[in-house]
Amino acid sequence: MSAKIRLYVEHPLGAGQTVPLDRDQAHYLFGVMRLSAGAPVALFNGKDGEFRAKVAEAGKRGGTLVCQEQTRPLQLPPDLWLMFAPIKKARTDFIVEKAAEMGAARILPVQTEFTNSERIRQDRLQAHAVEAAEQCGGTYVPEVADLQKLSRLLDQWPQERQLMFCDEAEVGNALQLAAETQKGAPWAILIGPEGGFSEAERKRLHALPQSHVVSLGPRILRADTAAVAAMTLWQQALGDW
Repeated sequence: MSAKIRLYVEHPLGAGQTVPLDRDQAHYLFGVMRLSAGAPVALFNGKDGEFRAKVAEAGKRGGTLVCQEQTRPLQLPPDLWLMFAPIKKARTDFIVEKAAEMGAARILPVQTEFTNSERIRQDRLQAHAVEAAEQCGGTYVPEVADLQKLSRLLDQWPQERQLMFCDEAEVGNALQLAAETQKGAPWAILIGPEGGFSEAERKRLHALPQSHVVSLGPRILRADTAAVAAMTLWQQALGDW
C-alpha cells in the first residue's frame, strides 16, 4: 500500500529505524488524518531521502513509526539562494512556499532601504518551507534565514556566487544567463521591495562584479509574482528543470 501522507521529521531514517513522534505530529496523523497502527506514511528529513514507514504505535500525545525501505533518494536542489524583501504576511508566506517548491537551496529575507517590514517570524516561515516540501514531493527543505540587511549581506558577498539582480528599471533578458556562466555554479536571485531599490542600492548592485542585471518584462510585477518569474527563468536557463 502506497503512503498518501508525507511527513518531515528531524530524525535519522533507515531501514528498521524507529521514529518517535511529537505531540503535534501525533495529533496530525492520528487525530486529523485518522491513521491507525499499520498505516503507511512517507517520511523524509532532508538528509536521508524518502522512506516508507508504518505506524507502530498511535496515541493522542505521541506515537512511533518504523521505517521499512527507501522509496526515493535525497535530491538536492541547485545551489541557488532566493533573496527578497519581506512584504505582507500572506504574500511573504507565498514566496517562501514557492521558493521551496521550485528548488531554492536557501531563502534569505533581506531588509532594504524601502523594505516595509522590520522583522519576520523566521520559525513560521521555516514551517511553511517544510509544508511546501511535504506537499510537492521534495526530499530537501531549504533553510529560511533570519532577516538581515542587504547592505551587510553584500559586504560579505562570496566571490564565487553569481547574483541575478532583478531591476525593474532595466531592460534585459534573463535567458542570456545560460551563455554567461556554467550550470552548477552557485547563484542567488535578488527580488526588491514594493517600493523598488534606492538609487544607492541600485548603484552598488550594478557595480558588484558578480551581478547580472535582468528585467522581468515591461510591466512592474508584484514581489511575489517576480519571485516566481525570476526562479522560472533561472531554472530554465541554469537549473535542474
